[in-house]
Amino acid sequence: MKKAIIGKKVGMTQIFDEAGKVVPVTVIEAGPCVVVQKKTEDKEGYASVQLGFGAVSDKQLSKPEKGHLAKAGVENCKVLKEFKLDNSAELNVGDVLKADVFAESDKVDITGISKGKGYAGVIKRWGAQRTPTSHGGGPVHRHAGSMGSGTDPSRIFPGKIGAGHMGAEQVTVQNLDVVKVDPELNMIVVRGAVPGPKGGIVFIKSTVKTLIEKKGDAGVSVNPQKASARVNPQKASARTK
Repeated sequence: MKKAIIGKKVGMTQIFDEAGKVVPVTVIEAGPCVVVQKKTEDKEGYASVQLGFGAVSDKQLSKPEKGHLAKAGVENCKVLKEFKLDNSAELNVGDVLKADVFAESDKVDITGISKGKGYAGVIKRWGAQRTPTSHGGGPVHRHAGSMGSGTDPSRIFPGKIGAGHMGAEQVTVQNLDVVKVDPELNMIVVRGAVPGPKGGIVFIKSTVKTLIEKKGDAGVSVNPQKASARVNPQKASARTK
């Protein structure tokens, strides 16, 4: 079932599982999110809802934003985000979604804006290799190096690594486990790290991955569709003879 909510990253901590092992987790303030707009298949061609999160003053909103929220009859929202949910048709403008839309052991994908690192060179930004630091090699040990011939192609191809702004871009971490949900505190705790700094806005959605645990000692998670595509039945039968 497709579920989603908007939240704010509180920070990281650790908990102990039943076996006494330390589990690194991220605490997220998820919701409450109000339904600001509803789209239907009859009118827009698809079903979705727009959720609003976070209180904000009037002076921080533009005139179109104020009119959009006033039409819905809801309070000012800092963040607006549209989601295609399985129960979009059941929701109405003004409904409130809380953290309990998710439950423990759910798998989620979390999207956020990564921490900005400022201007960085190719070694820090892309992991490029530096030149030998012996005699005669300086002073360009950490430079990007040659970009190619000046005659042909006489240009730099798109995607070429180089120095520039590092971080501050959208990042999605997939298939995280929901460890704990507390609707009274608007809290969702997930295993592992989440993109962005403390206080950063994150979007929590049901994972797009369909994983099954492979039986055996390896305990490897595989995608059944990709696994079946990799196996050639003719070669498999030939190996068993």
